[in-house]
Amino acid sequence: MSSNLSSVKRLLIGTPLPSEAEAHQRLTKRVALAVFATDAIASTAFASQEILAVLVPVIGMAALNYLVPISFFVIGLLVIVVASYFQTLYAYPNGGGSYIVSRENLGRYPALVAGAALLVDYTLTVSVSIAAGVAAITSAVTPLRGHGVAVGLVLIAAITVANLRGAKESGRLFAPPTYAYVALMTLLVVWGLYKTIQPGFHPLPVDQAALDTYLHSGPAQAVTLFLLLRAFASGAVALSGVEAISNGIQAFKAPTSRNAAITLVWAATILGALFAGIAVLAHRVQPTLSPDQTILSQMGRYVFGSGALYIALQAATAAILTLSANTAFADFPRLSGIIAGDRYMPRQLGHRGDRLVLSNGILILAAAAAGLFVAFDGDVTALIPLFAVGLFTAFTLSQTGMVVHWRRVRGRQWRVKSAVNGLGAVTTCLVTAIVVASKFTEGAWIPTVVIPIIVAGFLGIHRHYARVSESLDIDGPVTIPPIRQAVLVLVGERPNKGIIPALAFAKAQRPWFLRAVTVAATSEEADLARQRWQEHGFDVPLVVLSSPYREISQPIMSYLTEIDDLRDDDVVTVVIPEFVVSHLWENALHNQSALVLKSRLHRRPNTIIVSVPLQIQ
Repeated sequence: MSSNLSSVKRLLIGTPLPSEAEAHQRLTKRVALAVFATDAIASTAFASQEILAVLVPVIGMAALNYLVPISFFVIGLLVIVVASYFQTLYAYPNGGGSYIVSRENLGRYPALVAGAALLVDYTLTVSVSIAAGVAAITSAVTPLRGHGVAVGLVLIAAITVANLRGAKESGRLFAPPTYAYVALMTLLVVWGLYKTIQPGFHPLPVDQAALDTYLHSGPAQAVTLFLLLRAFASGAVALSGVEAISNGIQAFKAPTSRNAAITLVWAATILGALFAGIAVLAHRVQPTLSPDQTILSQMGRYVFGSGALYIALQAATAAILTLSANTAFADFPRLSGIIAGDRYMPRQLGHRGDRLVLSNGILILAAAAAGLFVAFDGDVTALIPLFAVGLFTAFTLSQTGMVVHWRRVRGRQWRVKSAVNGLGAVTTCLVTAIVVASKFTEGAWIPTVVIPIIVAGFLGIHRHYARVSESLDIDGPVTIPPIRQAVLVLVGERPNKGIIPALAFAKAQRPWFLRAVTVAATSEEADLARQRWQEHGFDVPLVVLSSPYREISQPIMSYLTEIDDLRDDDVVTVVIPEFVVSHLWENALHNQSALVLKSRLHRRPNTIIVSVPLQIQ
């Protein structure tokens, strides 16, 4: 069974890589763009739709008149954030994510808030990306409509396996769809805008039936500042992924900071250009917001028709939306590994797997994102309000930390650099407030509650590790104390071959006290156990403990206490014979009482537990 599982594992994720190969897993700029920037680039496929999803239910088709101005405000915010992170890449060449910047400059608690916000953001990135990918797929493949959750779970499983294969290999897998999407979207925008300036151009007719599904509260209403701020908050999710490159600097080939900075500029340029182009094209083409088809799909049909180019556009959109989750899969494990190194998360998250990736972090992210995706029924619009809170909280803390950094280290043009990061901090803080205020009742309250809970969990884990460390630390020279052993061998009512090596091991310890111990529910069972023991001629005395309520652990624990009272300098060794079955599934056919007993014995002081296995062929 284990060999079969191992073969499947090798087939899915590949052969193990030696530690020396880690340097060869570093990424070039082209591959890194597909690993760290797909989230940012892919947001162009749904950010405009999310702006309209806020405006259309209130003001109807007039929402398209506000799409371009709001999009350009979002692009202005993008420029500010990218300029801020550009400096962070050089100031923290070993990784300058919000957690590290906050830890070094703002202290423990802001760092933990930043870390928690980012972990929430990365989990939501996967859920939102997959949900948007499913929307693109079901827009083009009508038979899949109504099966979005199942499709999404399959996509999460596929991208998880791809990431378990290693960062370099997953990047190579994801690069072609990423660049195909950029090329097709550029073609859509350029060709579409060209068509709109031709004589005889007519925008798309209004789909009144689709529009009525959104105008459920009656006719269009007045535009308010609060409405525009809500729409801006939804569109601002286009900035997701900007943080990712600063977290993953060490994944780049040398010179790491320079290559990461170039990749960041590439990503921001592509994001800004496509986001602006889609907004302008949507304003000209006038697609109707529909629950069945994305506005991108509608514009694709308008520009390309229903032929090969449209199919290629939808396939590339679905691919990059799905693969944009890779940004989170690249950064969540890295961040959780760093936090685990500071002893605020389980240390297993810092261990690299067979393919030199932080496999435990990848699997935890996949499980959390899948649960969230199912809980929200794969609805992008429902997930978006949760998304932005953690994102902009992390932005704000990172940029505030960089202001403190520049004021502390000074250096060349430190005032200008501090001003850039200060502007970033103020702007992102304002956006955070807008997101929380405008979308609080729509779900933004959830991360505002979850993030403090995660921080409390961090602190609890840290206290545990501190307590364990304090208990295990050795102070000064050590004299190993002499001990004397009392040994108990646990046996069943019916002696079997498994107890023979266990008794042999026990006698080899030369204990001052040695007994075989069994538990009987009735006096008849006790007499029968003694009779069988004598028949086999074992030269170790047998103690039969009474358990009228058929409980095994408690009589043994009480007997151990009696032995403890005999001496003050002894250690009790409990030897447990166990048989090992040939197949994993066969364990379900046995009662596994040894596991229950071990769990209790592990909590008992001055007790050693020894398992003596016997393999069943």
